[in-house]
Amino acid sequence: MEPGGQLNFQHMLEQAQRVQEQLLNAQQELADAEVTGTAGGGLVAVRASGQGEIVGVVIDPKAIDPADAADSAETLADLVLAAIRDATRAAAELQREKMGPLTEGLGGGFPGLGDMGDLPGLSGLPGMPPGPGGGPGGPGS
Repeated sequence: MEPGGQLNFQHMLEQAQRVQEQLLNAQQELADAEVTGTAGGGLVAVRASGQGEIVGVVIDPKAIDPADAADSAETLADLVLAAIRDATRAAAELQREKMGPLTEGLGGGFPGLGDMGDLPGLSGLPGMPPGPGGGPGGPGS
């Protein structure tokens, strides 16, 4: 805040624009990234984008037993599902790594501005934390 308790809305706008640019950059990094999930000791590998979209599946021929096609198909289905889950987990981990630092501050305000619930008049609004003293706007509200 500026002296006298006035908010610097220009500063808030600049902060919001910086956060938006960082989010867009992180989203692009995720779109360009690729993770791999595996199952069966590498018999099945699934590639996914950093956003979690499955982009490829590789099945080692050793995963297929021509002598027992029915059992082989069931085992292969289980391995593909396990590899997809592994790739999805890896993509979610990458998303947390890239987006987490940017989104953590959004619930509590903008970096450098503190908790938005500390601003006069905002603590009673829906989605804002209670003001000092636990009431909607603080003591005496």
